[in-house]
Amino acid sequence: MKTIAITNLKGGCAKTTTTVNLAACLAELNKRILIIDLDPQGNASQWIGQANHSPINSMGLLTSKETITDFIQPTVVGNVDLIYASPELSNLEKALSGEFATEMTLKRRLEKADLRSWDYVLLDTPPTLGLVTVNALTAADQLIVPVSTHVLSLAGVAQLMAVVEKIKEAFNPTLSILGILASRVDLRTRHSGEVLESLREHFGGQVFGSFIRENVKLAEAPSYKKPITTYDNSGGAAQDFRAFTQELMPQLG
Repeated sequence: MKTIAITNLKGGCAKTTTTVNLAACLAELNKRILIIDLDPQGNASQWIGQANHSPINSMGLLTSKETITDFIQPTVVGNVDLIYASPELSNLEKALSGEFATEMTLKRRLEKADLRSWDYVLLDTPPTLGLVTVNALTAADQLIVPVSTHVLSLAGVAQLMAVVEKIKEAFNPTLSILGILASRVDLRTRHSGEVLESLREHFGGQVFGSFIRENVKLAEAPSYKKPITTYDNSGGAAQDFRAFTQELMPQLG
């Protein structure tokens, strides 16, 4: 079982879109996926959760001693399970005040759990560098960085890379970056193409060859509580995510 954080410190970079659709593509390959929704907004939970919310959620996962499997619930996607988000995650620092090494809370919880039934744990993180994100990066084996092709996103990636180095030094020396995934790419515009090229110039081999094109169906899919692979199975966005998953698989092992 590998734990993969999907992280960017900037909002609107398709973190949840990447998490949900990567999970669906891995599920198509007969892998079992557990998504832990750590974003207080809970977009992944709303997208593929079978209920609007759950009292058994990731806030409880981080603040209680209950068995981790008690928090896991099925989703509308076969082979994909979920630990729901909670708005209370915004108050995690206050809830854990007085606890020891709070940055490693999630890591300790995952290490003690029997998660052999799942091949991959995907951590959907908030777009802020708070205690929740630090917990995710400390617990993760690997990291995927979705980046929208907007010029301001480049500075966000550089900032995240600096944070990752600090996390490796302080808490998680084995954390590795699987790669940077360009998202919301619209090659009809000069700007999008230039930002994609700049990403490749600045970060070289860390940028995946695959990228996710801007797509109306991809924006519609959450409203229908379906990943793109079932909402528009043969469309361009589904093809993009399947190509990305195929590129990723050799690195996952």
